[in-house]
Amino acid sequence: MNASMRGTSRQYWVAVRAMLVMTAALGIVYPLVMTGIGQLTMPAQANGSRISAAGIDGGAVVGSSLIGQSFTTAKGAPLPQWFQSRPSAANYDADASTGSNLGPNNPDLVKAIDQRKATIEKLDGVTAAQVPADAVTASASGLDPDISPAYALLQVRAVAAKRGLSESVVKKLVESMIQPRDLGYLGEPTVNVLQLNLALAQLDPNGNG
Repeated sequence: MNASMRGTSRQYWVAVRAMLVMTAALGIVYPLVMTGIGQLTMPAQANGSRISAAGIDGGAVVGSSLIGQSFTTAKGAPLPQWFQSRPSAANYDADASTGSNLGPNNPDLVKAIDQRKATIEKLDGVTAAQVPADAVTASASGLDPDISPAYALLQVRAVAAKRGLSESVVKKLVESMIQPRDLGYLGEPTVNVLQLNLALAQLDPNGNG
């Protein structure tokens, strides 16, 4: 009986020691090592790819290059002095990241796209045929920070007029913000809307930032 109890006790202690070792290794050592590697090799990404704005509260963080923001009124109307992001099924709430989950022929999606096209036609003074797909469709996450160069350039005239800038100045800014395909062939060229709007806010009428 005593031998059996001693054997059971040893097994328990082996299990406890294994649990403590694994807890320390996986719960403390591993996270610290990964955090250290991240801070050494990719500090910006490891800290959330945060974006600071010059001249705002001493360069306060205003967002992340990985998470989109809306540039609209409290009621959802686009602010014409800013470049607009893609539509978002989650209203750019990172805690509620989602797509619409509506099929391409769903009447609700078709109606939403038609309404978005009408808004853009009025805001940017263009025809429905000129509106690119990303301007009227939400991303799968609802948090896409980028738009296509075509959509950014489509907004140049309206933004320039609202800010009293020449179209050539604003167009040049957009073109300077275009990011190429990853590795030269993956994905499509993009424009980060938050970074574009921050650069826009720094422009003077002569195009100097």
